[in-house]
Amino acid sequence: MSQISVNQLTFYYEGSADNIFEDVSFQIDTDWKLGFIARNGRGKTTFLRLLMGQEEYRGSISTSEVFDYFPFQVDNRADTTIDIVDSIYPEYEFWKICRELTLLKVDAEVLYRPFETLSNGEQTKVMLAVLFSMDEHFLLIDEPTNHLDAPTRELVRDYLKQKKGFILVSHDRDFLDQCIDHVLVINKTNIEVYQGNFTTWWENKQRQDDFERAENAKLKKEIGRLQEASRQASQWADNVESTKIGKKSEKYEKCIDTRAYVAEKSRRMQQRRKNLERRQDRAIEEKSALLKNIEEAENLKLFPLQHYKNTLVKMENLQIQYDTKTLPPVSLEIRNGDRVVLQGANGCGKSSIIKVLLQNLGEKTDISCNIAYTGTLETASGLKVSYISQDTSHLQGTLEEYAKEQNLDYTLFLVLLRKLDFSRGQFEKRIEEYSQGQKKKVLIAGSLCTQAHLYIWDEPLNYIDVFSRMQIENLILEFTPTMLLVEHDKTFIEKIGTVVKKL
Repeated sequence: MSQISVNQLTFYYEGSADNIFEDVSFQIDTDWKLGFIARNGRGKTTFLRLLMGQEEYRGSISTSEVFDYFPFQVDNRADTTIDIVDSIYPEYEFWKICRELTLLKVDAEVLYRPFETLSNGEQTKVMLAVLFSMDEHFLLIDEPTNHLDAPTRELVRDYLKQKKGFILVSHDRDFLDQCIDHVLVINKTNIEVYQGNFTTWWENKQRQDDFERAENAKLKKEIGRLQEASRQASQWADNVESTKIGKKSEKYEKCIDTRAYVAEKSRRMQQRRKNLERRQDRAIEEKSALLKNIEEAENLKLFPLQHYKNTLVKMENLQIQYDTKTLPPVSLEIRNGDRVVLQGANGCGKSSIIKVLLQNLGEKTDISCNIAYTGTLETASGLKVSYISQDTSHLQGTLEEYAKEQNLDYTLFLVLLRKLDFSRGQFEKRIEEYSQGQKKKVLIAGSLCTQAHLYIWDEPLNYIDVFSRMQIENLILEFTPTMLLVEHDKTFIEKIGTVVKKL
């Protein structure tokens, strides 16, 4: 076991007004199973690049470790998989690759197939097999679950449970709970390390946030009380100061000079005012130290339309046909208020069912040709839908251009993006410059701007941070839209799904 020590790390991108990291210091042990959590765009991948020595920075990162990063760069996806492995890691030992593939329940014959013919799950497993065949390396695993179906996620989760010595970036709460024993989190103002899994960290964070909110409320009241007391003390002191005169006592025969007495009283009143002001300053300072790292996930809003018909979509023995393949028939109904989640292994036809439905409704999809099918598909007349594709590669241009193209209310669109943790500075960037999570949020905000009878979301949570997932869960539970979804986040499905259709 060794340590990675980060000291006074500061980093910013050229031309950026704000630092990504500023005077960050912490230590981690290299035998930990470390989950890495942060809002989209806050610097997770950037930090991994700093560890890899791919960016210049101020401060120091001290370690004797060799780092390797997942996913690997694959230049020619038409090459056989074993050639891809050789280009990534020329020193590989074949038996170690096979050992890891066996643990991942993949036959070694995939190594002799063109890499591009492998499914998303097979590609991920091969890359993980290469990664964990690298002995004595500290591994940086960046969002391995994106585009993986539920069974493959479980298999990769169980595989990682047996490993150690890695940083894992993931937004899947169940996946993190099963795989990690420490959490590295990028807050608004610092980076912190916690022992435990995601649930342990989240419960501690909620307790800390609740404590800080209570302290903040208490200090606000104290500051108000001190301000009023200081004002009264100041007024009294001024009144006493104005009475610094001599007078003759009528009660006693001799003249008593009260000037010294009044001066002492004035001095005490002035001192009391200063003490009150010092206490007020301390209270303000304590208050300013609170709430800095609370993630304010504002409530989102949605105004779904209610269709006059109860059944919006009805499929009977719908069977999708490809050139060399016919998928099993599917029967499905979507009624008002249903939130139907399609589940099944990659390639079973989940996205194809969505595209057939959109095709039937005359809606645009990310494919250019029609999908052939048999069976019946009925939709309610005048059905309005809002669609989120799992693909973000078509996004380009400015936010204003995108809003205009999609006929969105631009002001509402920006308000929703702000609530999804976009800074105003990001509004000035082109969408191509956004992280994958930010691109997904553009699609989600666009869908939320659209009034529809049916919201069709195909893997909407890929790359989306944990805080935004919780916002979206709360939105769906509050406004109860009718939905058809493909999603593999177990916690999300358990919270919002009303009907789970296994294919």
